[in-house]
Amino acid sequence: MIETHQAWQFQGAGKALALGETSLPEPGNGQLLVRNLAIGINPVDWKFIEHDPRKWPLGHVPGVDGVGIVIRVGSEQDEALLGETVAYHHRLSENGSFAEHCLVYAARVMRVPPSLGAKTAAALPCPMLTAWQAFSKIPQVQGAKVLVTGMGAVNKMLVQLLSGAGFEVHALSGSVAEQQAQDLGVKQVFRAPPVEGSYFALFDANGPEAAKSLVPLLQANGHVTSILGRIEQPVDAPFTRTISYHEIALGALHEYGDEEQWARLMKDGERFMTKVATGSMKLDAPRVFDFQDLNAALQFSREQKHKAVVKLSH
Repeated sequence: MIETHQAWQFQGAGKALALGETSLPEPGNGQLLVRNLAIGINPVDWKFIEHDPRKWPLGHVPGVDGVGIVIRVGSEQDEALLGETVAYHHRLSENGSFAEHCLVYAARVMRVPPSLGAKTAAALPCPMLTAWQAFSKIPQVQGAKVLVTGMGAVNKMLVQLLSGAGFEVHALSGSVAEQQAQDLGVKQVFRAPPVEGSYFALFDANGPEAAKSLVPLLQANGHVTSILGRIEQPVDAPFTRTISYHEIALGALHEYGDEEQWARLMKDGERFMTKVATGSMKLDAPRVFDFQDLNAALQFSREQKHKAVVKLSH
């Protein structure tokens, strides 16, 4: 019986993580122990390691995304998931995915399609579920024009969801290639902010100030969905254009979401992964690092703004 495992541990704000041996956690009621096959690296990971907004204790194990095999279940927990390959998005306040094993909640995992490799699946949870939350914020109106700012991992998934639902998608991005944008379903790419629009909705990943400057492009009763930060005060005077403001914070669902919300989100995530597995949802191939090089994967994600995944070989 394995009693210890290797985990990357927090050493203080702005410091590199240290790889150490620690006790293997035991699942409690409603929990699963997952033997990780691959770990997804996200901006939230290196941002929290750099700035430590949660005041983690030394030795805390960061990491929100992972894919692995369920090897143990907690007391009173259904054993149906034993041996299953699952993907998960973990809460920031608990020891996370940057380890050989991770404790997760049984109600917060997604079964990975057999045809979807672990490294690809590990690149999905955070950006995939964030994109789905953003997409779900607005009514579906066939043919309505929407503007998406920034074309990182989240928005590359989001524009495909929007296009597939019948929206006319425009993008504001200085980096995405015209052909790639077209392949993702984007009808028009702006390199500088447009000066006129009449958009039904704005999806912003460039920050609140950038989003505020684009609100005048919205129709009356339009929508702003903020993926990075949020607009604190409405731009328009009360009872004028009546713009609706939405904010996205996937991690907050761990603290404030209920069981029904998690059940719906996990089912939606499984359907999304099936789209990736069948090729109907396009995904940039992540850069893959070995487990021993996890700090390098964090640095790559921070500097290159490209998805990184860490693979494990037990």
